[in-house]
Amino acid sequence: MVKSTGAEYVILGHSERRQYYNETPEILKEKVRLALDNGLKVIFCCGETLEEREAEKQNAIVKAELENSVFNLSSTDWENIILAYEPIWAIGTGKTATSDQAEEMLAYIRSIVAEKYGREAADDTTILYGGSCNPGNAAELFSKPDIDGGLIGGASLKTSDFKAIIDAWKK
Repeated sequence: MVKSTGAEYVILGHSERRQYYNETPEILKEKVRLALDNGLKVIFCCGETLEEREAEKQNAIVKAELENSVFNLSSTDWENIILAYEPIWAIGTGKTATSDQAEEMLAYIRSIVAEKYGREAADDTTILYGGSCNPGNAAELFSKPDIDGGLIGGASLKTSDFKAIIDAWKK
């Protein structure tokens, strides 16, 4: 159905889908396979809650989300995966991960992709930051080496804010 609309990408694993629709790793694995089989590129979201971050479990949580839903893919299929780190605690809460916190997590994600698929695949994997990116923090976030762009939510609804984020990306 998504493909029939002309879409080329689908977002899977978003925290709200996991929370409100009980999307399990098994369901997400099936959805990823279905999307790839239908010629879609997958933007796969992963991230931790505030409680998990405060307990310093963020790395284990993110690794498990990837291992249980997308690390089963072949190297060829992996070429159609984009990752998006969305710290659940920073979505729509007014809290934002610092650029250093975001960079640390995206570097970690890139390292576990390298463990699974090799350094070249990890370097070629696009990893987005999706935790309340806004005009005030976009330039600093996008200056980090492992942040390849943003998965923009609420800030995309106001034209001037979205344009400012796009302009920050262009720099």
